[in-house]
Amino acid sequence: MTGIDLNADLGETTAGNPVADDAAMIALVSSANVACGFHAGDPHSISATARRAAERGVSLGAHVGYNDAPGFGRRFIDYDPAELADEVLYQIGALSALAAAHGATVSYVKPHGALYNAIVTHRKQAQAVIDGVRAFGDLPLMLLPGGAAMDLAEGRGMTVIREAFADRAYLPDGTLVSRREPGAVLHGTEEVLQRVRQVATTGAVTAIDGTVVPVDAQSVCVHGDSPGAVDMTRAIVEGLRADGIAIRSAVAAPATGTGPAAS
Repeated sequence: MTGIDLNADLGETTAGNPVADDAAMIALVSSANVACGFHAGDPHSISATARRAAERGVSLGAHVGYNDAPGFGRRFIDYDPAELADEVLYQIGALSALAAAHGATVSYVKPHGALYNAIVTHRKQAQAVIDGVRAFGDLPLMLLPGGAAMDLAEGRGMTVIREAFADRAYLPDGTLVSRREPGAVLHGTEEVLQRVRQVATTGAVTAIDGTVVPVDAQSVCVHGDSPGAVDMTRAIVEGLRADGIAIRSAVAAPATGTGPAAS
């Protein structure tokens, strides 16, 4: 059976102000990228999301980003590489401690927002992220296929989880259309479902100019903070199941919980 990992960015509630319906999304996805308090999230919301992921058997990823809560981590920051490496390590450690209280462990790391996009081309920041992850332990990195971060990580013998996006428009070079541009985010449920089907069955996406771009992705991101995200993700899950496409984590399955999208 063909399978694909569905991941979502969660744990971003700060001071009681929710960004996404974490409980509903965790019931649908197989991996949760949990904020670590820098771009969003506070200890209580992060802990609650880690607990829900552990209960459902959903893989837990550290969603590390720039220390930029006012900009939600979506603004580039020209960091000193050593400081960035320390901050990546700090964020993984914070999530790991909160997850451990619920019998869960961090299974992978996914950079967030501007950091995620920067390390496609910014080699110093890419190396800093890799250094921070490796200082913590042997964790896979979830990355956009191609670019500096993937090359450097694989060169260090790290496991890379190649990621595609269900609801983001692509350029012909395989990078994402900037959120500042019109049409950067896809909103139609059928359009998004077709994107996920394409990734799961062909390993490719169609760019805004019609170019078919190979991505060979093991995981697809559905954004929990998009309007109608829960209904859209549920439609994706139902559509994939109807096609005989399994939803399963891209990393080793957690030892506890009922598994993604369990009834």
